[in-house]
Amino acid sequence: MNQARTDGLRVVVTGATGNIGTSVVDALSEDSRVGSIVGIARRQPEWTRPKLLVEPLDLSTAPRDRLDAVLDGADVVIHLAWLFQPTHDPAATWRANVIGAMRVFEAVARCEVPALVYSSSVGAYSPGPKDRPVDERWPTHGWPGAAYTREKAYLERALDAFAASHRDTRVARLRPAFVFKRESAQQQRRLFAGPFVPGFVARPELIPFVPNVPGLRMQAVHSADIGEAFRLAALNPVRGAFNIAAEPVVDAALLAQLLHARTVTVPAGVVRAAVAAAWRMHAVPASPDLFDAVMRIPIMDTTRARTDLGWHPRYSAQDALGDFLAGLRERGGLDTPPLAPSVRGGRLGEVATGVGSRH
Repeated sequence: MNQARTDGLRVVVTGATGNIGTSVVDALSEDSRVGSIVGIARRQPEWTRPKLLVEPLDLSTAPRDRLDAVLDGADVVIHLAWLFQPTHDPAATWRANVIGAMRVFEAVARCEVPALVYSSSVGAYSPGPKDRPVDERWPTHGWPGAAYTREKAYLERALDAFAASHRDTRVARLRPAFVFKRESAQQQRRLFAGPFVPGFVARPELIPFVPNVPGLRMQAVHSADIGEAFRLAALNPVRGAFNIAAEPVVDAALLAQLLHARTVTVPAGVVRAAVAAAWRMHAVPASPDLFDAVMRIPIMDTTRARTDLGWHPRYSAQDALGDFLAGLRERGGLDTPPLAPSVRGGRLGEVATGVGSRH
């Protein structure tokens, strides 16, 4: 796909139809410096945006010349594509995520793309403190028990090697906290909670209490703010890593406030045992190893994103979670395969996939 050069920058976005990808495309499409956006996704969406052309492509299996043709002439490649499921088949997610990303990195080098912006994660960080923030120098060895954190940590090393070997390519990586928006609510329910959790449970009058798990604190950010962060990283001459999260830190008290509920202390071991049992029975797709990782990820300092990247979130963590909860209640979504409000066959169709066994 050797395209004639249009006015403005040509930006390629992998994973363009997902939670983060749709917000990145939105941000790029509104920037006058961007002439065209090529979105790579495994399935063609009905959703579209100005300047966007979607190329259906599986990054882990696409022929090399096909991948090169899509990246040829790009000014920036933003790599977002990620497969969260099936958690019962970590080899499948390794092929899609690690092998797929490394094939993108190699294609960036072959096509001499001037800039590569990669979506890492707070999950890449080694276990760290919950009572004080850490900056981008904190080790990124992940939590070895969970496939997601192993893969994110491995790709940090791969990107280190790429940056060292291709110094003419500007490399930036963003490490977002948990990313929410209304339109991603049903996708995230399918990915992590599964088919047996009805959306209406997000209605405050139906939730009398929120479990308060000692030590469980995390950060959140709105997808629209992540889109803006990627736009800034793609179009400005920045390098290195940037932590991306909004205030305040999310804990049981904040969730209880959003849901007009009270908190009840529940030991972490009890919660993990319940998640493990449900995962083994294929009732939920999120694995107990992912719960272990969330218990250990550090709180991030976002100073560098604000000072060097010029990023300032428009939404608080409460706003992001509130938007997500509204999406659960109202069946929020977009007309893309990942963000569709429902899948073929509805909840029974979700059960038929094995709940974490197949994607």
